[in-house]
Amino acid sequence: MSNPPQQQKDAYDLILEAIDSHIYKPGDRLVESELAERFGVSRTPVREALQRLETQSLLTRDGRSLIVASLDHSQLSELYVVRGELEGLAARLAAKHATPEEVQVLRDMLNDDQALKNDPDALSRANRRFHKQIHFASHNRFLVRQLDLVHRSMALLATTSIAAEGRGADTLQEHEAIVRAIEAGDGNAAYEALRNHISRAYKIRLKLDAAAVQSTG
Repeated sequence: MSNPPQQQKDAYDLILEAIDSHIYKPGDRLVESELAERFGVSRTPVREALQRLETQSLLTRDGRSLIVASLDHSQLSELYVVRGELEGLAARLAAKHATPEEVQVLRDMLNDDQALKNDPDALSRANRRFHKQIHFASHNRFLVRQLDLVHRSMALLATTSIAAEGRGADTLQEHEAIVRAIEAGDGNAAYEALRNHISRAYKIRLKLDAAAVQSTG
């Protein structure tokens, strides 16, 4: 017997993952029948998943079609302000509440990710895992929930700031400062290190966007 709620959840997660991994980019049209065929699910859970994504502002209407939403300059600024504050809070709480095992996982992630500094796509995925581990280490389920919403909106960015030249090595250095502060149980330092990390990523993002506008102008 099929399980509709689980099937619906799978369709939603599959589409969200496809947006997050840039299979579908801002402006791309999502067609119910094509999605059902791609993911091997029926059209009903796909339709319900698309409706859910639209209510979360991850999809928008273009006439009768649903397309992947994009963020304008103001929305991008607002998103990074919120992300910086919430991520910083997560780091502060992780410094206070993380178990020794959770701290070791962060350290292991950082060590493993050194091999990825010249692979922007792989490092971008590793970066998301790293941040997610900090969220969990905060031991605050309400904060984790809000950060999940923020990171869903981050999927609407067509490129990763890690793709900028030299950003891979800088990202890992910033992660090192975050982990070191959490290891030391220094909440203020962890907060500042993570806020600094997000601020630098935002500056790179603005430069990438400006360069893209210039190249098409």
